[in-house]
Amino acid sequence: MLIPRPAIIDQIKRLFTIHPVVALLGPRQCGKTTVARMLSTAQNATYFDLEHPVDARRLTAPLTVLETLSGLVIIDEIQRQPALFELLRVLVDRPHSTAQFLLLGSASPHLVRGASETLAGRIGFVDMAGFNLAEAGVDNLYQLWLRGGFPRSFLAVDDERSMLWREAFIRTFLERDIPQLGITVPAETLRRFWTMVAHFHGQQWNAAEFARSLGSSEATARRYLDILAGAYMVRILPPWFENMSKRQVKSPKIYIRDSGMLHGLLHLTTLADVQGHPKLGASWEGFAIEQIITLLQAQEAYFWATHSGAELDLLVHIRGKRYGFEIKFADAPGVTRSMRIALNDLALDHLWVIYPGRQAYPLDTQITVLPLADVPQLATTLR
Repeated sequence: MLIPRPAIIDQIKRLFTIHPVVALLGPRQCGKTTVARMLSTAQNATYFDLEHPVDARRLTAPLTVLETLSGLVIIDEIQRQPALFELLRVLVDRPHSTAQFLLLGSASPHLVRGASETLAGRIGFVDMAGFNLAEAGVDNLYQLWLRGGFPRSFLAVDDERSMLWREAFIRTFLERDIPQLGITVPAETLRRFWTMVAHFHGQQWNAAEFARSLGSSEATARRYLDILAGAYMVRILPPWFENMSKRQVKSPKIYIRDSGMLHGLLHLTTLADVQGHPKLGASWEGFAIEQIITLLQAQEAYFWATHSGAELDLLVHIRGKRYGFEIKFADAPGVTRSMRIALNDLALDHLWVIYPGRQAYPLDTQITVLPLADVPQLATTLR
């Protein structure tokens, strides 16, 4: 089953009106190659997959091959030949160059830094994850929450086979993908750290606590967190703080980005398993936050909390306005004192309370309870 991904394709096309090179980055198996092949078919592009032996051999003399091409040129798994960045700079700087290059790669600090430095001013970046709610369809909300957005997990025949795929992915990611990114951390150590993050999902990052559990330094714990964040497996949600009289929290929150991976790490195979687990509320919160950030294409996203107890799960800045989101796994959430404090102290233009129900209803002139299923429609209004 092929699920269209028009928003990603539109982002790529929009960036090509500005830059001659676009990098599509994200974890393995999230659908980057499928999107690239959709573009390739539509535009009759030239396609190179650097994991394919024939294509890799074709680019052993890259200048000879690439300088004759025009139109869209797609290079998949670009991290296998980072030296191509220097060559691409030369090619796109040629007078009257008509070639556009779409680069696909797994997230890697070296890849992003190398591309940014070598192709500065010539490259745009699109971050890609698995299916979101708009792509999967709101009727499949609970399946998306349970299985996550990785295509093979979401589209599996049943929950058990979806879980088997995720378990295999986690093992492959740790044993093969991480070493290929040039990162030397024992797979079992990183698995233990990743599982710890799953148990702390939705909580504030505490490097000292992680370091004690791992028997390592705080710097090492932070390095492991950065590895998983750089590979799109963990979201580090920074705190928002500004000059006000209240003492504000300044440590980030951590989330497993894909809800299916979270449930895989916690060994929760069915929706009933999730609903009976202590991390139910945190799982729903992380899932909702990821959907909101993705669908709103929010470049600036934060949480906010004070030491006196007031907090806001998500704060986004869009077109000069501030919007707040509170996430509740409840049948009929109401207004709270914390919401009113956040609305006033942060000067929010509006606050939405996201819940799993079906009806939207107002709590105040600036506070609305909204089903998560309605977020795709909200996103089209706000963007």
